[in-house]
Amino acid sequence: MDRLPSPTSTRPRGTSSDAYSFMDMVARNAGLYAADHTSPLSDLLEEVERYTLTQTSYPSMLTGRVEGRFLQLIVQLANAQDIVDIGTFTGYSALAMAEAISPWGKILTIEHNPGHADIAQGFFDRSPCRTKITLRRGEALEILRTLADGKTDMVFIDADKRNYSAYYGESMRLVRAGGLIVADNALWYGEVLDPQDDESRAMADFNALVQADDRADKVFLTIRDGIYLIRRKPD
Repeated sequence: MDRLPSPTSTRPRGTSSDAYSFMDMVARNAGLYAADHTSPLSDLLEEVERYTLTQTSYPSMLTGRVEGRFLQLIVQLANAQDIVDIGTFTGYSALAMAEAISPWGKILTIEHNPGHADIAQGFFDRSPCRTKITLRRGEALEILRTLADGKTDMVFIDADKRNYSAYYGESMRLVRAGGLIVADNALWYGEVLDPQDDESRAMADFNALVQADDRADKVFLTIRDGIYLIRRKPD
């Protein structure tokens, strides 16, 4: 999930406002271009997107078309059948992945905000993939600790940033050898380059933790706000 940046939160230090505005325009236009050149998703996902953009307080937390299709392709390429989704929000990522897995696949999605969980469940109930999705309400770490070791094919981390390192620790326990962890917001609007607040420092610490973990192969992708794609090495 993304957050709404402050007007100066992504401005590089020591640059002029004109240069910043130009780079912001290029990044925005590149994002629109990428979306236009990515396959559209289902009508229900388009509805989730419209609802999130117009009816929620933090619309930038939406995963969106490019990352949604990226998740679908990763699920299909990895043949992931057992997925854990940490951070449901309005249900976009869980629905996108549910549409990509086989009829016998399953997704456990976790959300601590009751209002967001209600919105997501309403969309899940309308989906032909609804039987693949289980929504659990509560604190993610508590729920993750109840899950079995090494039984999960893929974990998608997209929740509160201060707990990313803890989520990663649990995810490495949950995923099987060769399983995947996909972490959203790894760039955190560029603030990981010079972290000045608790969330930025937490994300920088998470990135350093993953980088140093010799149990995993990883690649840092600059899709949207940064995606860390991590594969647990075979034992």
